[in-house]
Amino acid sequence: MQTASRKDPNTRFASFSLWVPALAMTLVSLISYIDRNTLALLAPTILQETQLTNEEYGWIISAFSVLYMLGNPLWGGLLDRIGVRAGMFLAVSFWTLASVSHAFASSFWSFALARAALGFGEGATFPGGLRTVMQTLPPRWRSRGIAVAYSGGSLGAILTPLIVTPVAAAWGWRGAFWFTGLIGAAWLLFWRAVAQRPELRHHQEITASAFTRPSFRDPRLWSYMAAYALGGLPLAFVLYHAAIYLGQALGQTQWNMGKLLWIPPLGWELGYFFWGWVVDRTHARSAEGSQVFRKLFFAMMLLSLPLALASRTASVGPLMAHLFFAMFIAAGFVIVSVAYATHVFSADRSGFLAGLGAGSWSLVVAFAMPRFGRLFDQRRYDAAFLLAALLPVVGWALWRLLEAQHNPAPSKSERSL
Repeated sequence: MQTASRKDPNTRFASFSLWVPALAMTLVSLISYIDRNTLALLAPTILQETQLTNEEYGWIISAFSVLYMLGNPLWGGLLDRIGVRAGMFLAVSFWTLASVSHAFASSFWSFALARAALGFGEGATFPGGLRTVMQTLPPRWRSRGIAVAYSGGSLGAILTPLIVTPVAAAWGWRGAFWFTGLIGAAWLLFWRAVAQRPELRHHQEITASAFTRPSFRDPRLWSYMAAYALGGLPLAFVLYHAAIYLGQALGQTQWNMGKLLWIPPLGWELGYFFWGWVVDRTHARSAEGSQVFRKLFFAMMLLSLPLALASRTASVGPLMAHLFFAMFIAAGFVIVSVAYATHVFSADRSGFLAGLGAGSWSLVVAFAMPRFGRLFDQRRYDAAFLLAALLPVVGWALWRLLEAQHNPAPSKSERSL
């Protein structure tokens, strides 16, 4: 006879089954980051073969970022209307073809066009993830569900050096982009099976919360975008420039980079789960939510500053530790920002909210990457790392200023934050 404390196996299976759609979103975000990180990983080889400069490479990244910025709210709104079942199939089909098109690129403009198409298609990634989580998981699991759905991005960044490096060594950098197309096609087959689930097969409105719908007149919406975009900026800085820095400043080969560049995104992966657990654990959706978010954002702002010292390290080990920690903290800005947005706004626009967050991040990336590239061309690494460390501070300050315009003045216990 079972004791009362032991769960029924059917209950455990049902609980696990609820997570299947979120896990499918983990896979799609994983694939999206393999697609986008393949260029970043192979940048030293590609730039050498095509004679592109670091600044031109930065503009290529900007082409992705601008279309990603535009695609995020557009896909988010579309997913809110037609559902993730059809919307994600359409988006992943489009960006899989865009990823393969990189194999035919040979100049600045051809890379920029391929990158722009990839960015537009991948704009559905995080709106699809957040929409799926809000639609299929109960409120008590949603912050961890967001972490699960979004964590595929960091996992993809971890796996890209380990998987793509040997593929490129065997079949060249063009073959690596054919590989990214293959895994995108495999996900589409998997999604056709998952999308037959009742909660996904029939598009439905998420149960409306007591909170308001997002409005551009609401300062909290702008505070969310500021925290997400500027707080999460170190993710892009590390992703797109770590390989170039290792090659230029520390003399590492492309093969050695493949052995190292899985380490910083591991901090990103762990950061998603840690900060998701923290938000759920501290009951940020309770009446004390505003105070909790103030404390979390303030702590993450302070912990972003050590990235400024990363370029002072003369060896690979300490550098990897700095980059690991920077991505761990930047992941917190993403998770806490999204949790804040879904705390203050109605969940039935979750796709749109996710699109605004990722789109605002992409806008900042579009402006920042050519500037980082120019600093790298000039070998001004200290300035580049300092700028990457200070942008989260600006994000926190803007969040605090804008959030205070809506909420009453903090109590004495909060004023220090």
